[in-house]
Amino acid sequence: MKSRTVVSLLTLSLALGSLGLNQGCVAVVAGAGAGAAVAWVRGDLEATLDAGLDKGVDAVNAAIVQLKFAKVSEKKDALQAIVIARNAADKRIEFQLAHQGARLTKLKIRVGVFGDEALSLSILEKIKASL
Repeated sequence: MKSRTVVSLLTLSLALGSLGLNQGCVAVVAGAGAGAAVAWVRGDLEATLDAGLDKGVDAVNAAIVQLKFAKVSEKKDALQAIVIARNAADKRIEFQLAHQGARLTKLKIRVGVFGDEALSLSILEKIKASL
């Protein structure tokens, strides 16, 4: 009887522990727009932009200006770019863009340490409007 209780407790502990590991891993965001793949993954909003890398970076910069964020830095080469900004609440907002083809760019948006899905979606809408 004792071994059955131990096994039950161990099983329960493993099940509860795995819930914490899977929390917030992937959530597909509905209403992201036709043809756009958008997902919330561990605090990052990931989207595919229908634009080349240069145009994607320009759209990120336009969104930063429109939202009145303070741009901190920008690093860019032929295959990727990282743009960092801060909002009025002094939250760090990081944009990672990666070349996926002549007319495709993968974009990741991270707000703060843990991410902010609602703010990230608002920023994404501004970026898409600037394309």
